[in-house]
Amino acid sequence: MKSSVAEIRARFDKDVERFSNLETGQSATVDAPLVLDLITRAAAAVTPQAHELLDVGAGAGNYSLKMLQALPGLNVTLVDLSRPMLDRALERVSAATPGSVTALQGDVRELDLRPHRYDIILAAAVLHHMRTDAEWEAVAGRLFYALRPGGSLWIADLITHSVPAVQAQMWARYGDYLSGLKDEAYRDQVFAYIDKEDTPRTLMTQLDLLRKVGFIQVELLHKNSVFAAFGAVKT
Repeated sequence: MKSSVAEIRARFDKDVERFSNLETGQSATVDAPLVLDLITRAAAAVTPQAHELLDVGAGAGNYSLKMLQALPGLNVTLVDLSRPMLDRALERVSAATPGSVTALQGDVRELDLRPHRYDIILAAAVLHHMRTDAEWEAVAGRLFYALRPGGSLWIADLITHSVPAVQAQMWARYGDYLSGLKDEAYRDQVFAYIDKEDTPRTLMTQLDLLRKVGFIQVELLHKNSVFAAFGAVKT
């Protein structure tokens, strides 16, 4: 049995300090600082006149803070399951922008997002918590609907591979990365909570899904091992 929403929320409630560092907050993610930079630069380049940012799975606010370095003054809507994470994000992001900052606690599968409101949507390390194909499609459609025409969606997430031998190779590479980052006990800990909490999809599946819900322009920014950064523009 995979973790419930309540169980996932409880784990993140206890991990606010780790996620409150722009450089090391996502250290279990391969190339985390690079991906953070690539996504926020791409969003700023594609949507330079943006006013409204939606950060889904905002955590302690790292992606919003980095986005505000590229596009100062944005109004920011933060969404996360964890109230302690949101409180820290609200504090940090409010200090970084003269714009309005709104914090919404909840599951993106259930939030009532206003249509055509946001210029940029960021979704970092959050969509892999979707379970069924229907949930994946519903959330992708909801994010598309929430974007204004010309707006862009940017995703950084855990992925799988459809060829078993490739998946095994990439998973072994990720294990080596985690062991080198700390030790084998840390590797086993990360593998355990991924197995318990996450249901990622292949990169190709996710790119195809973005097209299915209405995006015409889809871009791959980066892929390394079992992580990828990609996005799409609503025309």
